[in-house]
Amino acid sequence: MVAPTSPDIPTLLAGPFAEFATLAATYRPVFARIAEGNLQRERTREFPYEQVRWLIDAGFSRLRIPRELGGDGATLQQVFLLLAELGEADPNVAHIFRNHLAFVEDRLNSPDHPSTEIWLERFRQGQFVGGGWTEASNTKFGEIGTRITTSEGVARITGNKYYATGSLYADWLDVIGRNENDELVTALVAREQPGVTLIDDWDGFGQQTTASGSARYQDAVVDEHGTFPAEQRFAYQGLFYQTALLSVLVGIGRAAFRDGSEGLRRRTRNYPLGVSEVPPQDPLLQQQIGRIATRLFQAEAALEKQSATLDVVAHAHARGDAEREKSALVDATVRTHEAQSVIIDSVLEITATIFDALGASATAVSSALDRHWRNARTLSSHNPRVFKERVLGDYYVNGTVPVGGSNPYARPQGQGV
Repeated sequence: MVAPTSPDIPTLLAGPFAEFATLAATYRPVFARIAEGNLQRERTREFPYEQVRWLIDAGFSRLRIPRELGGDGATLQQVFLLLAELGEADPNVAHIFRNHLAFVEDRLNSPDHPSTEIWLERFRQGQFVGGGWTEASNTKFGEIGTRITTSEGVARITGNKYYATGSLYADWLDVIGRNENDELVTALVAREQPGVTLIDDWDGFGQQTTASGSARYQDAVVDEHGTFPAEQRFAYQGLFYQTALLSVLVGIGRAAFRDGSEGLRRRTRNYPLGVSEVPPQDPLLQQQIGRIATRLFQAEAALEKQSATLDVVAHAHARGDAEREKSALVDATVRTHEAQSVIIDSVLEITATIFDALGASATAVSSALDRHWRNARTLSSHNPRVFKERVLGDYYVNGTVPVGGSNPYARPQGQGV
Protein backbone atom coordinates (compact mmCIF):
# COMPACT_ATOMS: atom_id res chain seq x y z
CA MET A 1 0.00 0.00 0.00
CA VAL A 2 1.04 3.60 -0.55
CA ALA A 3 2.33 5.20 2.64
CA PRO A 4 -0.10 7.70 4.19
CA THR A 5 0.44 11.31 3.25
CA SER A 6 -0.93 14.68 4.26
CA PRO A 7 -1.19 18.05 2.50
CA ASP A 8 2.10 18.95 4.19
CA ILE A 9 3.90 15.92 2.70
CA PRO A 10 2.96 15.85 -1.01
CA THR A 11 5.45 13.10 -1.82
CA LEU A 12 6.56 9.61 -0.89
CA LEU A 13 10.13 10.87 -0.59
CA ALA A 14 10.20 12.24 2.95
CA GLY A 15 12.69 9.61 4.21
CA PRO A 16 14.24 7.88 6.08
CA PHE A 17 17.02 7.39 3.56
CA ALA A 18 19.58 4.67 2.97
CA GLU A 19 23.27 4.60 3.85
CA PHE A 20 25.48 4.83 0.78
CA ALA A 21 27.76 2.06 2.02
CA THR A 22 24.78 -0.31 2.14
CA LEU A 23 23.73 0.59 -1.38
CA ALA A 24 27.26 0.25 -2.70
CA ALA A 25 27.66 -3.19 -1.11
CA THR A 26 24.49 -4.31 -2.88
CA TYR A 27 25.24 -3.02 -6.36
CA ARG A 28 29.01 -2.98 -6.81
CA PRO A 29 29.19 -6.76 -7.34
CA VAL A 30 26.60 -6.40 -10.13
CA PHE A 31 28.52 -3.49 -11.63
CA ALA A 32 31.66 -5.65 -11.63
CA ARG A 33 29.86 -8.43 -13.54
CA ILE A 34 28.61 -5.90 -16.07
CA ALA A 35 32.10 -4.44 -16.54
CA GLU A 36 33.53 -7.85 -17.45
CA GLY A 37 31.80 -7.92 -20.82
CA ASN A 38 31.77 -4.22 -21.62
CA LEU A 39 34.69 -4.24 -24.06
CA GLN A 40 33.25 -7.14 -26.04
CA ARG A 41 29.82 -5.49 -26.24
CA GLU A 42 31.42 -2.27 -27.46
CA ARG A 43 33.35 -4.11 -30.18
CA THR A 44 30.39 -6.09 -31.48
CA ARG A 45 27.46 -3.80 -30.61
CA GLU A 46 25.93 -6.55 -28.53
CA PHE A 47 22.88 -5.28 -26.65
CA PRO A 48 23.08 -5.71 -22.84
CA TYR A 49 19.67 -7.28 -22.29
CA GLU A 50 20.98 -9.68 -19.67
CA GLN A 51 22.94 -6.99 -17.84
CA VAL A 52 19.91 -4.69 -17.59
CA ARG A 53 17.92 -7.58 -16.12
CA TRP A 54 20.65 -8.29 -13.56
CA LEU A 55 20.25 -4.76 -12.26
CA ILE A 56 16.45 -4.87 -12.23
CA ASP A 57 16.51 -8.16 -10.35
CA ALA A 58 18.97 -6.70 -7.84
CA GLY A 59 16.64 -3.74 -7.21
CA PHE A 60 18.49 -0.94 -9.02
CA SER A 61 15.30 0.12 -10.79
CA ARG A 62 13.72 0.75 -7.37
CA LEU A 63 16.51 2.81 -5.83
CA ARG A 64 14.35 5.81 -4.91
CA ILE A 65 11.29 3.90 -3.72
CA PRO A 66 11.07 4.03 0.10
CA ARG A 67 12.18 0.90 1.90
CA GLU A 68 8.75 0.30 3.41
CA LEU A 69 7.37 0.22 -0.14
CA GLY A 70 9.88 -2.26 -1.51
CA GLY A 71 12.79 -0.07 -2.59
CA ASP A 72 16.13 1.14 -1.26
CA GLY A 73 15.14 4.59 -0.02
CA ALA A 74 18.11 6.26 -1.74
CA THR A 75 18.62 10.01 -1.92
CA LEU A 76 18.98 11.66 -5.30
CA GLN A 77 22.67 12.22 -4.71
CA GLN A 78 23.11 8.54 -3.90
CA VAL A 79 21.27 7.56 -7.08
CA PHE A 80 23.53 9.69 -9.25
CA LEU A 81 26.75 8.63 -7.54
CA LEU A 82 25.75 5.00 -8.09
CA LEU A 83 24.84 5.80 -11.68
CA ALA A 84 28.38 7.15 -12.14
CA GLU A 85 29.79 3.86 -10.84
CA LEU A 86 27.56 1.98 -13.26
CA GLY A 87 28.71 4.36 -16.01
CA GLU A 88 32.29 3.30 -15.36
CA ALA A 89 31.27 -0.34 -15.79
CA ASP A 90 29.17 0.29 -18.92
CA PRO A 91 27.92 3.77 -19.89
CA ASN A 92 25.30 2.30 -22.20
CA VAL A 93 23.63 0.38 -19.39
CA ALA A 94 23.72 3.44 -17.12
CA HIS A 95 22.12 5.56 -19.85
CA ILE A 96 19.38 2.96 -20.40
CA PHE A 97 18.14 3.47 -16.81
CA ARG A 98 17.69 7.24 -17.17
CA ASN A 99 14.08 7.28 -18.38
CA HIS A 100 12.94 4.57 -16.00
CA LEU A 101 14.38 6.29 -12.94
CA ALA A 102 12.76 9.58 -14.01
CA PHE A 103 9.32 7.98 -14.33
CA VAL A 104 9.70 6.37 -10.90
CA GLU A 105 10.60 9.80 -9.49
CA ASP A 106 7.48 11.27 -11.04
CA ARG A 107 5.22 8.62 -9.51
CA LEU A 108 6.80 9.09 -6.09
CA ASN A 109 5.98 12.78 -6.33
CA SER A 110 2.30 11.96 -6.95
CA PRO A 111 1.28 9.89 -3.91
CA ASP A 112 -2.40 10.75 -4.14
CA HIS A 113 -2.83 9.83 -7.79
CA PRO A 114 -5.06 6.73 -8.03
CA SER A 115 -2.52 4.92 -10.23
CA THR A 116 0.54 5.40 -8.02
CA GLU A 117 0.11 2.18 -6.04
CA ILE A 118 -0.46 0.27 -9.27
CA TRP A 119 2.81 1.55 -10.70
CA LEU A 120 4.70 0.91 -7.48
CA GLU A 121 3.54 -2.69 -7.62
CA ARG A 122 4.67 -2.93 -11.23
CA PHE A 123 8.08 -1.59 -10.24
CA ARG A 124 8.27 -4.16 -7.44
CA GLN A 125 7.52 -6.85 -10.02
CA GLY A 126 10.53 -5.68 -12.03
CA GLN A 127 8.70 -3.94 -14.85
CA PHE A 128 10.84 -1.40 -16.70
CA VAL A 129 10.07 1.89 -18.46
CA GLY A 130 11.70 3.29 -21.60
CA GLY A 131 11.43 6.73 -23.17
CA GLY A 132 9.70 8.31 -26.12
CA TRP A 133 9.27 12.08 -25.95
CA THR A 134 11.22 13.53 -28.88
CA GLU A 135 9.32 13.87 -32.14
CA ALA A 136 10.90 12.11 -35.11
CA SER A 137 10.22 15.12 -37.34
CA ASN A 138 12.52 18.11 -37.05
CA THR A 139 10.05 20.30 -35.18
CA LYS A 140 10.71 23.08 -32.71
CA PHE A 141 11.00 22.11 -29.07
CA GLY A 142 7.54 21.68 -27.57
CA GLU A 143 5.83 21.10 -30.92
CA ILE A 144 4.24 17.70 -30.46
CA GLY A 145 2.52 15.99 -33.37
CA THR A 146 1.80 12.72 -31.58
CA ARG A 147 -1.93 12.40 -30.87
CA ILE A 148 -3.93 10.58 -28.21
CA THR A 149 -7.59 9.89 -28.89
CA THR A 150 -10.21 8.12 -26.81
CA SER A 151 -13.06 6.00 -28.08
CA GLU A 152 -15.37 3.83 -25.98
CA GLY A 153 -13.20 4.44 -22.94
CA VAL A 154 -9.97 3.27 -24.59
CA ALA A 155 -7.15 5.75 -25.25
CA ARG A 156 -4.94 5.18 -28.29
CA ILE A 157 -1.80 6.94 -29.44
CA THR A 158 -0.44 7.62 -32.93
CA GLY A 159 2.89 9.26 -33.76
CA ASN A 160 6.58 8.82 -34.45
CA LYS A 161 9.36 9.32 -31.91
CA TYR A 162 13.14 9.22 -31.95
CA TYR A 163 15.81 9.02 -29.22
CA ALA A 164 13.62 6.36 -27.60
CA THR A 165 16.40 5.42 -25.18
CA GLY A 166 15.90 2.12 -23.40
CA SER A 167 12.86 1.18 -25.47
CA LEU A 168 14.08 -2.25 -26.55
CA TYR A 169 14.67 -3.20 -22.91
CA ALA A 170 11.36 -1.88 -21.62
CA ASP A 171 7.96 -3.26 -20.69
CA TRP A 172 6.42 0.21 -20.91
CA LEU A 173 7.13 3.25 -23.07
CA ASP A 174 6.64 6.73 -21.59
CA VAL A 175 5.35 8.82 -24.52
CA ILE A 176 4.26 12.45 -24.73
CA GLY A 177 1.43 13.58 -27.00
CA ARG A 178 -1.62 15.82 -27.28
CA ASN A 179 -5.14 14.71 -26.44
CA GLU A 180 -8.39 15.77 -28.11
CA ASN A 181 -8.36 19.01 -26.09
CA ASP A 182 -4.84 19.75 -27.40
CA GLU A 183 -3.46 19.26 -23.89
CA LEU A 184 -0.03 17.72 -23.47
CA VAL A 185 -0.18 14.41 -21.66
CA THR A 186 2.24 11.59 -21.04
CA ALA A 187 0.98 8.14 -21.86
CA LEU A 188 2.33 4.77 -20.79
CA VAL A 189 2.14 2.27 -23.61
CA ALA A 190 2.87 -1.45 -23.35
CA ARG A 191 5.74 -2.30 -25.67
CA GLU A 192 4.41 -5.71 -26.66
CA GLN A 193 1.36 -4.87 -28.77
CA PRO A 194 0.57 -4.63 -32.50
CA GLY A 195 0.48 -0.83 -32.58
CA VAL A 196 4.08 -0.39 -31.43
CA THR A 197 7.08 -0.71 -33.74
CA LEU A 198 10.59 -0.22 -32.35
CA ILE A 199 13.42 0.22 -34.83
CA ASP A 200 17.11 -0.16 -34.08
CA ASP A 201 18.15 2.77 -36.26
CA TRP A 202 20.25 4.76 -33.79
CA ASP A 203 23.45 5.36 -35.78
CA GLY A 204 25.40 7.63 -33.44
CA PHE A 205 29.10 6.84 -33.11
CA GLY A 206 28.71 6.51 -29.34
CA GLN A 207 26.28 4.99 -26.83
CA GLN A 208 25.49 2.48 -29.53
CA THR A 209 23.58 -0.08 -27.45
CA THR A 210 21.17 2.25 -25.67
CA ALA A 211 18.33 1.55 -28.13
CA SER A 212 17.95 5.28 -28.78
CA GLY A 213 16.37 4.89 -32.20
CA SER A 214 12.81 5.16 -33.52
CA ALA A 215 9.50 4.24 -31.93
CA ARG A 216 6.37 4.29 -34.07
CA TYR A 217 2.87 4.20 -32.68
CA GLN A 218 -0.21 3.44 -34.77
CA ASP A 219 -3.39 3.38 -32.68
CA ALA A 220 -1.41 1.77 -29.87
CA VAL A 221 -3.46 1.21 -26.73
CA VAL A 222 -2.55 3.43 -23.77
CA ASP A 223 -2.61 1.73 -20.38
CA GLU A 224 -5.78 2.52 -18.44
CA HIS A 225 -3.61 3.64 -15.51
CA GLY A 226 -1.06 5.44 -17.66
CA THR A 227 -2.27 8.91 -18.69
CA PHE A 228 -0.88 11.95 -16.85
CA PRO A 229 -0.97 15.73 -17.55
CA ALA A 230 2.51 16.73 -18.71
CA GLU A 231 2.29 19.99 -16.79
CA GLN A 232 2.11 18.00 -13.54
CA ARG A 233 5.40 16.17 -14.01
CA PHE A 234 7.75 16.60 -11.06
CA ALA A 235 9.20 20.08 -10.84
CA TYR A 236 12.89 19.16 -11.11
CA GLN A 237 12.60 16.69 -13.98
CA GLY A 238 14.84 18.72 -16.29
CA LEU A 239 17.59 18.69 -13.68
CA PHE A 240 17.08 14.97 -13.12
CA TYR A 241 17.52 14.13 -16.80
CA GLN A 242 20.60 16.36 -17.11
CA THR A 243 22.22 15.01 -13.95
CA ALA A 244 21.74 11.43 -15.12
CA LEU A 245 23.82 12.19 -18.22
CA LEU A 246 26.45 14.00 -16.16
CA SER A 247 26.70 10.95 -13.91
CA VAL A 248 27.35 8.68 -16.88
CA LEU A 249 29.99 11.11 -18.13
CA VAL A 250 31.80 10.96 -14.79
CA GLY A 251 31.74 7.18 -15.07
CA ILE A 252 33.29 7.39 -18.53
CA GLY A 253 36.00 9.66 -17.16
CA ARG A 254 36.82 7.10 -14.49
CA ALA A 255 36.99 4.28 -17.02
CA ALA A 256 39.29 6.29 -19.29
CA PHE A 257 41.56 7.19 -16.36
CA ARG A 258 41.67 3.53 -15.35
CA ASP A 259 42.55 2.35 -18.86
CA GLY A 260 45.08 5.13 -19.43
CA SER A 261 46.88 4.45 -16.15
CA GLU A 262 46.95 0.71 -16.75
CA GLY A 263 48.10 1.22 -20.33
CA LEU A 264 51.07 3.33 -19.29
CA ARG A 265 51.90 0.89 -16.51
CA ARG A 266 52.18 -1.92 -19.08
CA ARG A 267 54.01 0.10 -21.72
CA THR A 268 57.58 -1.10 -22.34
CA ARG A 269 58.91 0.97 -25.26
CA ASN A 270 59.33 4.73 -25.37
CA TYR A 271 60.01 7.25 -28.13
CA PRO A 272 63.64 8.26 -28.80
CA LEU A 273 62.94 11.73 -27.37
CA GLY A 274 61.54 10.33 -24.14
CA VAL A 275 63.12 11.40 -20.86
CA SER A 276 63.29 7.78 -19.70
CA GLU A 277 63.65 4.57 -21.67
CA VAL A 278 61.00 3.05 -19.40
CA PRO A 279 57.65 4.72 -20.17
CA PRO A 280 56.13 4.38 -16.67
CA GLN A 281 59.18 6.24 -15.33
CA ASP A 282 59.03 9.06 -17.89
CA PRO A 283 57.99 12.25 -16.04
CA LEU A 284 56.31 13.69 -19.13
CA LEU A 285 54.08 10.64 -19.47
CA GLN A 286 53.47 10.60 -15.73
CA GLN A 287 52.37 14.21 -16.05
CA GLN A 288 49.69 13.24 -18.56
CA ILE A 289 48.16 10.77 -16.12
CA GLY A 290 48.47 13.32 -13.33
CA ARG A 291 46.64 15.87 -15.45
CA ILE A 292 43.89 13.36 -16.16
CA ALA A 293 43.59 12.67 -12.43
CA THR A 294 43.02 16.36 -11.69
CA ARG A 295 40.37 16.63 -14.38
CA LEU A 296 38.60 13.58 -12.99
CA PHE A 297 38.73 15.12 -9.52
CA GLN A 298 37.05 18.23 -10.91
CA ALA A 299 34.31 16.21 -12.56
CA GLU A 300 33.64 14.03 -9.51
CA ALA A 301 33.57 17.03 -7.17
CA ALA A 302 31.18 18.88 -9.47
CA LEU A 303 28.79 15.92 -9.61
CA GLU A 304 28.88 15.40 -5.86
CA LYS A 305 28.10 19.05 -5.11
CA GLN A 306 25.55 19.51 -7.89
CA SER A 307 23.58 16.33 -7.22
CA ALA A 308 23.16 17.32 -3.57
CA THR A 309 21.24 20.42 -4.66
CA LEU A 310 18.53 18.23 -6.17
CA ASP A 311 17.93 16.68 -2.77
CA VAL A 312 17.36 20.16 -1.37
CA VAL A 313 14.64 20.72 -3.97
CA ALA A 314 13.06 17.33 -3.30
CA HIS A 315 13.14 17.78 0.47
CA ALA A 316 11.54 21.23 0.24
CA HIS A 317 8.79 19.73 -1.90
CA ALA A 318 8.35 16.92 0.62
CA ARG A 319 7.84 19.48 3.39
CA GLY A 320 5.36 21.46 1.31
CA ASP A 321 7.65 24.52 1.53
CA ALA A 322 6.85 26.18 -1.80
CA GLU A 323 9.09 29.21 -1.30
CA ARG A 324 12.08 27.11 -0.33
CA GLU A 325 11.41 24.76 -3.24
CA LYS A 326 11.35 27.70 -5.66
CA SER A 327 14.66 29.15 -4.46
CA ALA A 328 16.25 25.71 -4.28
CA LEU A 329 15.19 25.02 -7.86
CA VAL A 330 16.99 28.17 -9.03
CA ASP A 331 20.13 27.23 -7.12
CA ALA A 332 20.03 23.66 -8.44
CA THR A 333 19.62 24.93 -12.00
CA VAL A 334 22.65 27.21 -11.63
CA ARG A 335 24.74 24.41 -10.13
CA THR A 336 23.67 22.05 -12.91
CA HIS A 337 24.73 24.54 -15.58
CA GLU A 338 28.08 24.95 -13.82
CA ALA A 339 28.52 21.20 -13.46
CA GLN A 340 27.77 20.67 -17.13
CA SER A 341 30.59 22.97 -18.15
CA VAL A 342 33.05 21.43 -15.70
CA ILE A 343 32.15 17.79 -16.27
CA ILE A 344 31.84 17.87 -20.04
CA ASP A 345 35.09 19.81 -20.51
CA SER A 346 36.92 17.57 -18.04
CA VAL A 347 35.74 14.25 -19.43
CA LEU A 348 36.31 15.18 -23.07
CA GLU A 349 39.86 16.19 -22.12
CA ILE A 350 40.40 12.98 -20.16
CA THR A 351 39.23 10.76 -23.00
CA ALA A 352 41.55 12.49 -25.48
CA THR A 353 44.61 12.92 -23.23
CA ILE A 354 44.97 9.22 -22.41
CA PHE A 355 46.42 8.75 -25.90
CA ASP A 356 49.23 11.21 -25.11
CA ALA A 357 50.38 8.86 -22.36
CA LEU A 358 50.30 5.78 -24.58
CA GLY A 359 51.88 4.62 -27.82
CA ALA A 360 50.42 4.20 -31.28
CA SER A 361 49.29 0.70 -30.33
CA ALA A 362 46.66 2.32 -28.11
CA THR A 363 44.72 3.15 -31.25
CA ALA A 364 44.17 -0.55 -32.00
CA VAL A 365 40.55 -1.37 -32.71
CA SER A 366 40.84 -4.37 -30.40
CA SER A 367 41.51 -2.05 -27.46
CA ALA A 368 38.55 0.18 -28.32
CA LEU A 369 40.00 3.02 -26.24
CA ASP A 370 38.28 5.42 -28.60
CA ARG A 371 34.96 4.27 -27.11
CA HIS A 372 35.51 6.51 -24.12
CA TRP A 373 35.70 9.67 -26.25
CA ARG A 374 32.92 8.54 -28.61
CA ASN A 375 30.55 7.81 -25.74
CA ALA A 376 31.46 11.01 -23.90
CA ARG A 377 31.09 13.14 -27.02
CA THR A 378 27.70 11.59 -27.78
CA LEU A 379 26.37 12.23 -24.28
CA SER A 380 27.77 15.76 -24.36
CA SER A 381 25.92 16.44 -27.59
CA HIS A 382 22.70 15.16 -26.01
CA ASN A 383 23.28 17.59 -23.14
CA PRO A 384 24.92 20.61 -24.85
CA ARG A 385 27.04 22.98 -22.78
CA VAL A 386 27.35 25.71 -25.42
CA PHE A 387 24.41 27.70 -24.00
CA LYS A 388 25.15 27.20 -20.31
CA GLU A 389 28.00 29.62 -19.71
CA ARG A 390 26.09 32.52 -21.29
CA VAL A 391 23.10 31.75 -19.06
CA LEU A 392 25.38 31.72 -16.03
CA GLY A 393 26.94 35.05 -16.97
CA ASP A 394 23.50 36.62 -17.41
CA TYR A 395 22.48 35.26 -14.00
CA TYR A 396 25.55 36.49 -12.12
CA VAL A 397 25.73 39.88 -13.86
CA ASN A 398 22.08 40.77 -14.40
CA GLY A 399 20.23 38.52 -11.99
CA THR A 400 18.32 36.80 -14.80
CA VAL A 401 16.86 33.62 -13.34
CA PRO A 402 17.95 30.65 -15.49
CA VAL A 403 15.38 28.31 -16.96
CA GLY A 404 15.68 24.77 -18.21
CA GLY A 405 15.88 22.92 -14.92
CA SER A 406 12.20 22.53 -14.20
CA ASN A 407 9.33 20.91 -16.05
CA PRO A 408 9.42 22.46 -19.56
CA TYR A 409 5.75 21.62 -20.10
CA ALA A 410 4.42 23.19 -16.91
CA ARG A 411 1.64 25.74 -17.23
CA PRO A 412 3.05 29.27 -16.65
CA GLN A 413 1.94 30.82 -13.39
CA GLY A 414 -1.31 32.69 -13.68
CA GLN A 415 -2.67 30.56 -16.53
CA GLY A 416 -5.57 28.51 -15.30
CA VAL A 417 -5.83 26.39 -12.22
